[in-house]
Amino acid sequence: MGKGFSTETDIMQRIESNIESVIRGDDVGIRHLLAAFFTGGHVLLEDVPGTGKTTLAKCLAASITADFKRIQFTPDLLPTDILGVSIFNQNSQEFSFRKGPIFAQILLADEINRASPRTQSALLEAMGEHQVSIDGDRYDMDELFFVIATQNPIEFHGTYPLPEAQMDRFAMRFSLGYVSQEDELAILDAQQFDHPLNSLKACVTVTEVLKVKRAITEIRISTELKKYLVSLVAATRTHQNIQMGASTRAGLVLMKTSQALSLLDGYDFVRPEVIQELAVPVIAHRLALGTDARYSGTTAVDLIEEILQQIEVPV
Repeated sequence: MGKGFSTETDIMQRIESNIESVIRGDDVGIRHLLAAFFTGGHVLLEDVPGTGKTTLAKCLAASITADFKRIQFTPDLLPTDILGVSIFNQNSQEFSFRKGPIFAQILLADEINRASPRTQSALLEAMGEHQVSIDGDRYDMDELFFVIATQNPIEFHGTYPLPEAQMDRFAMRFSLGYVSQEDELAILDAQQFDHPLNSLKACVTVTEVLKVKRAITEIRISTELKKYLVSLVAATRTHQNIQMGASTRAGLVLMKTSQALSLLDGYDFVRPEVIQELAVPVIAHRLALGTDARYSGTTAVDLIEEILQQIEVPV
């Protein structure tokens, strides 16, 4: 570990341990969540109900002394319910803007695919440009602004698939999955009398988070690894089973999250295995598969794993 980064690694690991005290059996999911959070990305947690998606988001927020808000997405939710609304003041004879829940440091968009596409897109500008425009005025988001969206698989009744432009705004998409029987038994024991989330205390300040974000940009990544990373992304654009490949944004996210994960692991440089670990959650959700691939049951995850096998890893 290079001199000068041990403090930042400690900050990240404090949050990791804090979340792990509540979330059991999802170490990889926690790692990926932190990599996105500390690089200003946004996360889409996609899984069946009851696997801990909302709890994970709440644990992150509770671990930091940050402003946290939650929006429960429903079919009748309107964009103004998210962004806010201008209200006419009878006394001053002027309109004043009342900010909506999107103006938070950490925002949980729960079951985002239950709302209409029009409402889903209300998040788009804020996530992509760190600002929202309302009634001709621009409002900047907080420096820490981070969206954790959860969704149930689209096969479930009453859901609306997210459009491609919205999907590309998420740094990562991953699922938590079912825990092992041992971990499930431990969860039953831990929650027999009270939920451990209720006693979770903040262990990191916003100032410390911003310090880590600055340090991540200084984590070294060699030219050879940058070329390897670009090759992985570029391979998605020429693959016969992929109709729309990953954009340049995917490469940038993969580089930044690899730097973050390296710092979390106590390294001041990026290793190939970190890039390989993050390739699926960073790239797979950005792809549009060809007709043959969809009908044959091939998934985007399968294709990314195939590309990882084909591209030579720099030594």
